[in-house]
Amino acid sequence: MNIQGKGKEQMTYDAIVVGSGISGGWSAKELAEKGLKVLMLDRGRDIEHVSGYITAMKEPWEFTHRGRVDNQTKIDYWAGVRTGYTANEEHRHHFEKDIDHPYDETRRFDWIRGYHTGGRSLMWGRQSYRWNERDFTANAEDGHGVDWPIRYKDLAPWYDYVEKFAGISGSRDGLDVLPDGIFQPAMEMNCVEKEVKKAVESKFKGRNITIGRVAHLTAPTPEQAELGRANCQFRNRCMRGCPYGAYFSTQAATLPAAKKTNNFTLINDKIVYQVIFDDEKKKAVGVKAIDQNTKEEVEYFAKIIFLNASAINSAWIMMQSKSKTHPNGLGNASDQLGRNIMDHHLAAGAGGKYEGFEDMYYYGRRPNGIYIPRFANWGSDKRDFVRGFGYQGGASRGRGNNDGFGADLKNANTQVGPWGFNIGGFGETLPDEKNRFTLTDKKDKWGLPIINFDAAWGPNEYKMREAMVNEAANMLEAAGLKDVTIYNDAEKSPGIGIHEMGTARMGKDPKTSVLNAHNQVWGAENVFVTDGAAMVSSSCVNPSLTYMALSARAAAYAVDELKRMNL
Repeated sequence: MNIQGKGKEQMTYDAIVVGSGISGGWSAKELAEKGLKVLMLDRGRDIEHVSGYITAMKEPWEFTHRGRVDNQTKIDYWAGVRTGYTANEEHRHHFEKDIDHPYDETRRFDWIRGYHTGGRSLMWGRQSYRWNERDFTANAEDGHGVDWPIRYKDLAPWYDYVEKFAGISGSRDGLDVLPDGIFQPAMEMNCVEKEVKKAVESKFKGRNITIGRVAHLTAPTPEQAELGRANCQFRNRCMRGCPYGAYFSTQAATLPAAKKTNNFTLINDKIVYQVIFDDEKKKAVGVKAIDQNTKEEVEYFAKIIFLNASAINSAWIMMQSKSKTHPNGLGNASDQLGRNIMDHHLAAGAGGKYEGFEDMYYYGRRPNGIYIPRFANWGSDKRDFVRGFGYQGGASRGRGNNDGFGADLKNANTQVGPWGFNIGGFGETLPDEKNRFTLTDKKDKWGLPIINFDAAWGPNEYKMREAMVNEAANMLEAAGLKDVTIYNDAEKSPGIGIHEMGTARMGKDPKTSVLNAHNQVWGAENVFVTDGAAMVSSSCVNPSLTYMALSARAAAYAVDELKRMNL
């Protein structure tokens, strides 16, 4: 539907933000607070904060299958089920049915999606770490990928800015490898975690165990309280949606802030598939979308556009945005669009039993664990691979021996079992232009091209995984754990970390990258991409805090450039 005249005026805004996840929420908030009339378009349904979290208060016995996977789910969520993320019916409704959103695979890729207001900000793991200085120089140091066009110092003030608003709990540890931030009080380790921490740090120089730095409020600021956010309740039902607004999500934080400005409009059910580029004006003027329910086509117009649809979907939109100026896709003179898919490889580590503290337990269900920062290829530690890995995990107590059945089994399950401790590695993936996706000739039910993935771990990742397993076992055994067992699930594929990155990377040259140092598309400078697509390397820490910082930084720059009439 091509709208002209007054109809077009009604569809025109200062800024359009595509996607309502972590980065999209930040983009919309910042642009609206700076006075722009902002339209946020989301391809999925609306989920209202609190009232939309339909399973938040349910108990396990209230679910039809007690959380287990039924046969129909195996069909509907074929990709999600093989990862385990959509197995639990407590939060399955926040994930998309793969049967309704098909994709092809040359090499396996586990594409985990959540199409609704808030996107995956409702389901993310909330681990929030700053990248360190070497994360931004690693590509230049070892020759993989291209050099970042920015450095840690460029993002440091923006890390400060987003941490204050989002609310990150954690401890200041004074480590170069894991820079400190603006933290709310840290969650407390349990007794076994404290003992393992002491043992590991005393026996392994340069290794540290800290509590996870996590986007949960432990001491809400007045600004956070004014938005309706409260302390974490230690329920550990986060992926159902938090009615207390205790963890950072679009619904709890950035959306209420954007709405307060009266400069913000959210429209759901609109699948944006193309950026409209005016070859005469040499800039983008709007976007094309399809209503997911009616299949009606509609166009929206704006001075600036922020693509925050996630690493895959933002690049998917750009690939379809062809024009005389951009015949290979928007900003794709380098042919790097859709390439360099990165993720964190995981499911490699160790676990064991801890003897002692049988008279001790813990209160509540802490939604967080411990974190062991990278030590491989750091300082004097040298390996036969490049980059490094960290660990997430923790200690807990299970139930008693359940070898029996009937009354014996019931009685055993009323008893507390021994302490266990597990750590799993999160390893950095190298950028590789052969890891990519392309558009196929197949169409989905909206007539839009289906994606084909062709990505896999490389030799460096497999070498790293061996070290992840061996070092995990070494640390647990040195800490006195018994019956230590290792695991290394080689079947896991890219996408498993749900940290997909790199499909429209930043860079210094349009011949080798898609975006410049301010997240602007080369040759379409009024289009910004600040989600995972922009990443040039992957680090080994969770990336969402960096998306937040990049989004806030780019929004400030965009508004300044608008005022200078440069966009």
